[in-house]
Amino acid sequence: MTAGIFRFFGRYLNPARWTGPIFDKELRISSRRKRNYWLRFAYLAAMTCFVVLVWNATVTLTGTSVYQVSRMSQAGVAIVASLVSFQFVIIQMIAVIMLSNAISGEINSRTLGILMTTPINSFQIVMGKLLSKLLQLILLLAISLPLLAVVRVFGGVPWDYVLSSVCITLTAVIFAGTLSMYFSISARPPYAIILKTIFVLGILYIFIPAMAGAILGRYYATRVGLSPAYYTCVFLTNPFIVMWASTTSMVSPAAFRQLPFSISIWPLHCGIMLAASSVVLARAVRVVRRVALAQAVGQVEGGFRQKPAAERKTSVAIKSQTIESEDRIRHVKGSPIVWKELRKPLIQGGRRNGIIGLSIAIGALLITYIVNMRNDLLTWNISHRMYALIFVVMGLVSNIVLSATAITSEKEARCWPILLTTAIDDWKIVAGKAIGMFYRCLPIWLFLAGHVILFVLIGWFHWIAIVQLAVMVVCMVAFITGSGIYFSTYFRRTTSAVVANTALALFLWAVVPSVLGMLQTNRNSDMLSAYITGNPFIQAVVITDATAGRQNAATSLRFLRYEWPEMRRRRQRIGDTTTILFSWLIIYVAGGAGLAWMAKRRLRKKVFYY
Repeated sequence: MTAGIFRFFGRYLNPARWTGPIFDKELRISSRRKRNYWLRFAYLAAMTCFVVLVWNATVTLTGTSVYQVSRMSQAGVAIVASLVSFQFVIIQMIAVIMLSNAISGEINSRTLGILMTTPINSFQIVMGKLLSKLLQLILLLAISLPLLAVVRVFGGVPWDYVLSSVCITLTAVIFAGTLSMYFSISARPPYAIILKTIFVLGILYIFIPAMAGAILGRYYATRVGLSPAYYTCVFLTNPFIVMWASTTSMVSPAAFRQLPFSISIWPLHCGIMLAASSVVLARAVRVVRRVALAQAVGQVEGGFRQKPAAERKTSVAIKSQTIESEDRIRHVKGSPIVWKELRKPLIQGGRRNGIIGLSIAIGALLITYIVNMRNDLLTWNISHRMYALIFVVMGLVSNIVLSATAITSEKEARCWPILLTTAIDDWKIVAGKAIGMFYRCLPIWLFLAGHVILFVLIGWFHWIAIVQLAVMVVCMVAFITGSGIYFSTYFRRTTSAVVANTALALFLWAVVPSVLGMLQTNRNSDMLSAYITGNPFIQAVVITDATAGRQNAATSLRFLRYEWPEMRRRRQRIGDTTTILFSWLIIYVAGGAGLAWMAKRRLRKKVFYY
């Protein structure tokens, strides 16, 4: 009987039964890829540099020994809080990118249908893919644990915070990775899956909490009956707010007591996130089985679902009759690369899905306008600052991802050698791809343009903001497009090019300003103030703070004041600001042109290296 019990539990609780041979196969492949080792090295190097910089900014070697000991605890708190925030954001981004081609790679290589002819079931396929990628991310989390444990010796950091931060990060990574893997079943290009996942996470983590905060904040301020517990439940599914609450309770316990949050909510939050991941995972298992069976019988070819034979014949006959009746022949005008890129739809996924997605986005934006107008928030510049930052992030992310796919999409489709055998000049290829990337990112940037123009007409935005924000957008688009095309020629895969382009943007506009700020002295303060004026987020904040709002909109041009951070003359006039913006315009355009020239030189190198 005992042997039967052990045999039963050994059969159904064996991890190999849940993952199957897919997990073992993915681990063998991951162990042979150099990029995983480079990722761990870069992650550890970034953490080490981060600790050194925070230590240098917090601890001073001057003063008495008692003073230095007291600074040790503050340094420990600052280092732990910074490292936790760093890995919380970065590992989620890595999870979305790594799992963006988990299932679509099998579909595009036509091996998913073959797997269904083996004893491997759809649950083992999904779990094997998910756990193999999550293991690489768990290794990154494990790298930081010894450092957190050592820094905790300085004092001021309880073990509860270390445990809660790791659990919150892990559950958030699992949910983001599961969502990205679920979207990859549609067998779309990796960049489309990344953008779709970021869009959904933005709705869940930004739009819904912002609307709930605006509505419940006003309701909570006017009615005593709404308890803080109800206010807490609204944000219980948001890992960013829970992580912020946990960090605030550790850094400043007195300030945390004023907020309607409880530190004990993090176990419940982790349970909710795991339950949500399980729901997405169950849905992914069902969809994978359906797609795999369809591919096994020939209804899915290369990741795109085919119609039955009778419907295909009917649709082909109708299309041929339509073409013959209309006698339409599409003549190529101008550059064939530009013509081809402009023929692509602005929104991927079909006309119907594009219209539905655009309608939902516009409807959600109008809802935010209505809620903020009822609270009388749109007459102040701080509300327009938040809108501008959101739109800039949306446009920047789409530009980073799409520009990095300009050449890699041709390589993955195996048509890049064919394109190079034509008589098209290399510069025309690069310029055509750049124009196509701007055209495909245009719907995202139109949100920022529409917001500014709308409130200029209403009278809550100064008209000069249209010119200044346009210069800022041109700076970002020119540089990011050039870097994306260069990385697209350098790497074989879209995922690698997207990661490199994202890392460049983070390095220039997040890492370097942070390093200069931590190492700030009287000698390099001028260098820091000059460098951060080229940060597009700083530019968006400075421009909206000076031109947004009812009062600023009614101000004359010569009385507008732009407050640039770290400037000796904090209040800058419009002439100084215009000079700063156009100076960075020249720098960014020159940088983008230089990267495009480097991409042009690499076009014909390693053509057949896939």
